[in-house]
Amino acid sequence: MSHEAADGTAAGLDAVARLLAGRGVVVLTGAGLSTESGIPDYRGPTGSLRHRLPMTYQEFVAGEEGRRRYWARSHVGWRAIARAEPNAGHRAVEELRRTGRVSAVITQNVDGLHRAAGTLDAVELHGGLERVICLDCRRTSAREDLDRRLVALNHGFRDVATATAVKPDGDVELPDSLVHGFRVAPCEACGGVLKPDVVFFGESVPKPRVQHCYELVDAARALLVLGSSLTVMSGLRFVRHAARAGKPVAIVNQGTTRGDSYAAARVSLPLGAALTALTTVTGT
Repeated sequence: MSHEAADGTAAGLDAVARLLAGRGVVVLTGAGLSTESGIPDYRGPTGSLRHRLPMTYQEFVAGEEGRRRYWARSHVGWRAIARAEPNAGHRAVEELRRTGRVSAVITQNVDGLHRAAGTLDAVELHGGLERVICLDCRRTSAREDLDRRLVALNHGFRDVATATAVKPDGDVELPDSLVHGFRVAPCEACGGVLKPDVVFFGESVPKPRVQHCYELVDAARALLVLGSSLTVMSGLRFVRHAARAGKPVAIVNQGTTRGDSYAAARVSLPLGAALTALTTVTGT
């Protein structure tokens, strides 16, 4: 693939198809892949960062007030995340992986939809909302178990809590009057502070996980970015790493990205339709 960004539709999609036909492609996905499952992204036209910054790690660990606000809102938003289903984009990525054209999947998403689509070995760069971790004893447990405990502690809360659009991290907007009386559940093992097993804004991705992702990119022939604006370094670093190594980078995303200058191919199309077309074009 020549290093000429084909910004648009047919030409760009053909370039991505040629890239996938060569196999050995690592896929990096972002929140834009899950919008067709009903989970809004952060930075798109209706992205949640246009309205309110998400919970930061520093705010969460600073005190009970921040944690109460997070868990009250997340308790309501969790229902939407838990019932979300993989869309055509997730299924297409799994088809590309199953047939050998994609060698590995790295996702910045915390919704678990890649695994639900069958990509069980997808690397969840920022963790997963379906798990909870204790910040004191480091024990992990299922979010469904915590959800049942929160329901028991806050009987009827969801019945009176009317939420606005759910954010990619499961957060919603709620009136302060509702949040104030919410009861937070401690760790069942040690009584410590529970946090979703995800990387909050202001928190670092564990170094071994980052290193594993670098190794996947090193072993790949090319990198394909799907549904990420690459605004934060968490994902952009892998694009830069691939480009420095002389590996082709392709991006399919609606809207510009911070990695566009590194892209050998650039496509701005709805992901579900574009990726489904790619599975057909590059099929064996």
